[in-house]
Amino acid sequence: MKFAFSTLGVPGMPVADVAALATRTGYQGVELRTHPEEPVHLDLSTPERQAVVREFEDAGVEILGVAGYARVAAAGDDGPVLRELDQLVRLAGDLGAPFVRVFPGGGDQDPSEADAIAARRLGAAAETAASAGVRILLETHDSHRTGADVSRVLGTVGHKHAGALWDVMHPWLGGESPRATHASLSPFLGYVQVKDVASRDDLTPVPLGTGLLPLAECLSLADPEGWVCWEYEKRWYEKAAELPGLLAAGREHLQGLV
Repeated sequence: MKFAFSTLGVPGMPVADVAALATRTGYQGVELRTHPEEPVHLDLSTPERQAVVREFEDAGVEILGVAGYARVAAAGDDGPVLRELDQLVRLAGDLGAPFVRVFPGGGDQDPSEADAIAARRLGAAAETAASAGVRILLETHDSHRTGADVSRVLGTVGHKHAGALWDVMHPWLGGESPRATHASLSPFLGYVQVKDVASRDDLTPVPLGTGLLPLAECLSLADPEGWVCWEYEKRWYEKAAELPGLLAAGREHLQGLV
């Protein structure tokens, strides 16, 4: 397996420092949180995008994906969502990243309506993604937290450039077993996103292997040649331990599980 970490765990860290951190701690890749408050965002100019590519190439680190915040099942007009998807895909293509992460965001809509909205938008965006050599991955999250939820959408889309991102926490919170999640997502799976938490009532991130998430079972089902990305949600939990000091031990823990 190849290992990456998300810059959600090092909010605001300059790109050069992220690349150096990955090299120093033995990670082959990085998932770039794509947000206006981060160094990588949708408004980067062409020279700025080229500079990001050079930093990671010089460090020998791959850009696994851009983690966007488009909500493909959200109620409302398609236009703004499709424009955001287009921007994310083009950013990923410019950075040489194979994946774009998106959320469902279906809210309290009827599930069948949310599924239809998400499938329609992903189907349209997948054509642009194909031309850019990028896959858009719908994460197990919020309104579609289980593998069964996400597979309903992707089965309707039926396009190889629309896939799934398995965030291991959300199906677990939804009561779905890792084996059931993997069975639903395996035809669509881009990569696996791991994390650990102390309990269902306290989702503050903890070092890998010290919480309750069934990481060993999840990784036993994952592609042995695929990517695993540690998403440590430091941005949302300021009192959590700093990620840089945990990265090397976290990678060693994951390697021990596989």
